[in-house]
Amino acid sequence: MEWFIIIPIMFLLFALNMRIYLAMFAAVLCYFVFFAQIPLQIAVQRLIAPTQNTSLLAIPFFILLGTLLGATGIATRLLQVADLLVGRLTGGLGHTNVMLSTLMGGLSASNLADAAMMCRMLVPDMIKQGYSRGTAAAITAASSLITPILPPGIALIIYGLVADVSIGSMFVAGILPGLLCSALLIIAVYLVAKHHGYKPSRTTRPTAKETGRTLAHAWPAMLLIVVIIGGIRFGVFTPTEAGAVATVVTILIGLFVYREMKMRDLTDAFSQTARQTAAVLLVIMMSSALAWIFSLERAGVMLAEWIMALTSNPWLFLAIVNVVLLILGMFIEGNALLIILVPLLKPVVMQLGIDPVHFGIVMILNLAIGTLTPPVGTVMLMVCNLTKTSFGEFLREGWPFMLALFVALAIVTFVPFLSLALV
Repeated sequence: MEWFIIIPIMFLLFALNMRIYLAMFAAVLCYFVFFAQIPLQIAVQRLIAPTQNTSLLAIPFFILLGTLLGATGIATRLLQVADLLVGRLTGGLGHTNVMLSTLMGGLSASNLADAAMMCRMLVPDMIKQGYSRGTAAAITAASSLITPILPPGIALIIYGLVADVSIGSMFVAGILPGLLCSALLIIAVYLVAKHHGYKPSRTTRPTAKETGRTLAHAWPAMLLIVVIIGGIRFGVFTPTEAGAVATVVTILIGLFVYREMKMRDLTDAFSQTARQTAAVLLVIMMSSALAWIFSLERAGVMLAEWIMALTSNPWLFLAIVNVVLLILGMFIEGNALLIILVPLLKPVVMQLGIDPVHFGIVMILNLAIGTLTPPVGTVMLMVCNLTKTSFGEFLREGWPFMLALFVALAIVTFVPFLSLALV
């Protein structure tokens, strides 16, 4: 059991704000140098092996797709559709914020990119219409958490790879839980808007002419959602092929349909995609080596035996896991936890008869909520920085939306039908 020391070493390095992949690499190197009589060449092989997985090609395609949305004009057209759908509700811009995140969830793949875009597009107008800065920031941050659950969220791809679960199944499984989060956030926005007297963003019903014009302008963006989700659902594309086709279609829309994208935007998007993809792949490489260590040392089996000695009730297990993940998510980035914990927990999940697809959606939603909680919630930190909102104001104004997300987590956890109905 001496090898177990690498886990607290890794978490300590996380706490010291070392980059995730470096902390994981330090743990892997520590194991091979001090605790295993195994040649270092094996460590190199375990680091390089995951890069040969062709399923990883889906990651750069969907990162590029999300990066291109703002430059192509697609996000602006989806904003108009969102306003058409919910602008007349009390607190119209708040509802538009949530609805736009829901529409973008089928395209963006990244909650950080989604939140950053919303801060630029909607928060200034929300403040002009009377929303407090904290409320506008909290709605923006909370609604961005819909993105990792709806396809093609990067977390869905990572979980599918690490847990050896169909990525297509994960994509389809995220649809209903994502829509549930959207519905509960809209209810929370309505109650907050009613309490504070926030007004609708539009006072008249959209005319048939306006509706037709808005939908006519937005049809290429809606087509992308159908291409990604429908193509995967009906077996026309693999997730990687869907990402490639959607990226090409997006570039064509930006250059020749909306004509808002310049070649400089395209080169900037490729540059950002390269950096973000490298960061994700470095973490996946390190996690693959860690997973191999856990398998070699039978860590997952030992954890399964320990948990089964405590309880064999799958619902109690899910409740315990949720509490542990919510606590860990306050201190450690979600994708890192996903990659570290899935190899350990999957044997327990299989022994308890929990569907791994359902468990994946529960984990992803739980860890997404962690991006809103101090001290290291990445979405919270970024939104507060971009909107110049204090942490105190964010937390004070944001609790109704956090409560809505906790309710969504409870429903998704204990009603597996939501995750598995479409699968």
